[in-house]
Amino acid sequence: MKHICRAALVLAAAAVIASCSNKKFNVTGQIENAKDSLLYFEHVGLEGIDVVDSVKLGDSGSFSFSEEAPDAPEFYRLRISDQIINVAIDSTETVTFRSSWPQMASKYEVEGSENCEKIKELTLQLMDLRERAIAISQNDQLSIDEANDSLLAIITQYKNDVKTKYIFPTPGKSYAYFALFQTLGDMLLFNPRNNKDDIKVFAAVATSWDTYYPHAERGQNLHNIAIEGMKNQRIVEAKENQTIEASRVQEAGVLDIELTDNKGQVRHLTDLKGKVVLLDFHVFAMDESPARILTLRELYNKYHAQGFEVFQVSLDSDEHFWKQQTAALPWISVLDPNGIQSQIISMYNIQAVPDFFLIDRDNNLVKRAAQIKDLDTEIKKLL
Repeated sequence: MKHICRAALVLAAAAVIASCSNKKFNVTGQIENAKDSLLYFEHVGLEGIDVVDSVKLGDSGSFSFSEEAPDAPEFYRLRISDQIINVAIDSTETVTFRSSWPQMASKYEVEGSENCEKIKELTLQLMDLRERAIAISQNDQLSIDEANDSLLAIITQYKNDVKTKYIFPTPGKSYAYFALFQTLGDMLLFNPRNNKDDIKVFAAVATSWDTYYPHAERGQNLHNIAIEGMKNQRIVEAKENQTIEASRVQEAGVLDIELTDNKGQVRHLTDLKGKVVLLDFHVFAMDESPARILTLRELYNKYHAQGFEVFQVSLDSDEHFWKQQTAALPWISVLDPNGIQSQIISMYNIQAVPDFFLIDRDNNLVKRAAQIKDLDTEIKKLL
C-alpha cells in the first residue's frame, strides 16, 4: 500500500509539473464581414515575422488562437491582407478582439489586456500623425523650409506626448516597448542612433526590462541599442569637440551617469570599471538618511580595499545642505541638480528613494534593491 501511495504521489507531482509547463494564452474574437478571408496570427520577433497559425473565417468571423505562454512579454499580430492589429502578450491571459472588414486595423475593440488597449491608442494616434504629415507635405502653400519645420513640430509634439503618457510613467509595460519602435514612413520616431534624447527613452525601458525580465532577449536587445547609441553620441561629441580620439570611446554595459561631485570634479559612473559598485540614489533630507549612511559606511569600510566603491547620486534640492552632509563621506557623492525631475531617474526607472543597484567589475548592472535579500552576501559574490 505504501508503494502504491508513493507512486500515486509521483504521478500527481508529474501531472502538476506537466500542467505548469503547458501554460497557454488565448487570442479570440470576431472579424465581421470577412467571410472566407484568411486570418493570420503572426509572431513579431526580433529577427522577423513568422506565421504561428491561421484560420479561414466563416459567416460569423469568429476565431480563436491558443499558444504557449512566453516567459517575458512578447508581440504578435492579427492580419488579413495589409490590415493589422498588434497584440502584446505578458502571460496566460485571454485577449478578445472585435472588428469588421475592411477597417479592421483602425476600428476594433479589445478586452482583457491593458497593454493591448494602450497599443490601440498608440496605433490610432500614429495614424493621425501620418495623416497630418501627408497633409503638410501636400500643402502647396508651404515652402520646403516651412513644410519641414511644420513636420518637425508635429513629430516633436507627438514624441513628447508618447514619452510623458506611455513610456516614462511605466517603462516596464509592453506598450512602452511597443512605442519605441513606431515609424513614420521608414523613419523611426525614436532613433537612439542619432538623437541624444531618444537614447534616454530607450535607456529607461531597457533598465526596467533589465530589472523585471533579466534574461529576456528583447531586454538585452534594448540594452544594446541604448549602449550603442551612447557610444555613437560620444564619438560625435569627440569629433565635434576634438578633445578625445574616437578610438578611445568604449562601449559600457551600464548606462553612464555624468555629474559633479562635492569637490567640484565631474565624475562618470563608467570610469569605475574594474570595481564592484553600489549605485545609490539618495536624499539626505529624509529622516532615515543617517541610519542608511551608517549602513553604507560599514559596507564601504569592510570591502573598499577589495575593490568595492559607492557612487551615490543625491536628489536633494539644497546644494549647500548636500555639501555639508557629504563633506566627510569617503565615497563618490554627486548631486543631480534636476532632483526628482531628473532624466537619470527615468533612465534607471527609480520609483522611490532610497534605491540602489549593484554593478559588477565589467560595468554590468547585476541587480537592484528589490532583487537583493542580503546586500553583504551579494557584494562578496561580485568581489
